[in-house]
Amino acid sequence: MKYNTEEKRLALPDYCRNIQNMVDHCLTIADREERTRCANTIISIMGNMFPHLRDVNHFKHILWDHLAIMSDFQLDIDYPYEVIKKEELFVRPQCLPYPKHDIRSRHYGKPIELMLAVASKMDEGPMRDRLIQLLATHMKLDYLVWNKDSVDDEKILKDLAELSGWKLSVTPDQVKLAEGRELMRICNGNAAKNLSQTNKTNNGKKSQGGSQKNQPNAMKKNPSNNPNKKQAKKQ
Repeated sequence: MKYNTEEKRLALPDYCRNIQNMVDHCLTIADREERTRCANTIISIMGNMFPHLRDVNHFKHILWDHLAIMSDFQLDIDYPYEVIKKEELFVRPQCLPYPKHDIRSRHYGKPIELMLAVASKMDEGPMRDRLIQLLATHMKLDYLVWNKDSVDDEKILKDLAELSGWKLSVTPDQVKLAEGRELMRICNGNAAKNLSQTNKTNNGKKSQGGSQKNQPNAMKKNPSNNPNKKQAKKQ
């Protein structure tokens, strides 16, 4: 009896030792056509191991790549796809450039600055005034999340003007903001509502699945619940 630690290391442990043994056997087949048929059979078995991934894009292509990797790229068959090459496995991806945006007020974030820049370029009118109202309200909520203490509307409007390059200068008389408590109550209420809705959905799926799973047992315990027996009695 051999332990797994005594066997050769698996290239892809997700497919277990049996699949690796099949691949090793496929490498020993001399006839090319028979070897190709064996590879297709292995691919079918690999696909059945992960049925929940069948809807993933290029699922078959991924399986053939995995087969090539498990064979150490020595399997000489007619691949239906262009499989990955051995040297491509060890190529390091290019480094993504780190964003170097200077965020002037981190509790407001960069999106607020970008939206203020858009609002400052808009023509004066109801649409521009409404956008300023929404941005100021959002800024006040962000400030309260960052700092639990109350904040004056003048402070929010001053920050709004500063972040817009003093292109959106408004007064508290022009923009009326909701009270801090009201904003936090609405925010917390929406969060609780979303959480409750998520829990109801999950519980509904569990109860539905549980009822279907336990239905045969319920029929066995109470024969009157079985519709087939009821129909037989009527006949």
